[in-house]
Amino acid sequence: MAEEKKPQRIAKEKKVEKIKERMHSASSIVLSDYCGLDVEEMSDLRKKLRSEGIEYEVIKNTLARLAVKGERYEEGLLPYLRGPTAIAFGYEDPLAGVRILTDFSKEHENLKIKVGIVEGRLIDRERIRELALLPSYEGLLSQVASIIKSPIPGLINVLKGNIRNLILILKGIER
Repeated sequence: MAEEKKPQRIAKEKKVEKIKERMHSASSIVLSDYCGLDVEEMSDLRKKLRSEGIEYEVIKNTLARLAVKGERYEEGLLPYLRGPTAIAFGYEDPLAGVRILTDFSKEHENLKIKVGIVEGRLIDRERIRELALLPSYEGLLSQVASIIKSPIPGLINVLKGNIRNLILILKGIER
């Protein structure tokens, strides 16, 4: 007779599956050590992350280890799944969570970023700091638009200059 699974084990398996699903659907994942943050600071951080559509959750390391088991970034994440760990799951802008956590860690030295995954690539703490300096997606789009737009006024002036010169020549001929 097959042994029935205990309700606690079933609940843990469901949690592990949910973590796996979130990891697969997230465009960015950032692991951080929150030890030393008080309740007010943690609430403030969660509020900032939530405003950008980022889920921030303290997950037991044993469940997180089970969730990354067999994944391509398993070896990169396992060493960081020790001690207090909170995971930020970003779904829209892959750098929003990176920016918020980096800025928050500058203001609150108790928050320490461990490692992250952005667009499927494992990135270390230093690379996370570099990525945090990049402008947002909308900011990058506006920069590209301004670069594309910048030669247009010069072209218009050149074209106007040719017409202006033609008019001056025609007026000179007219006299």
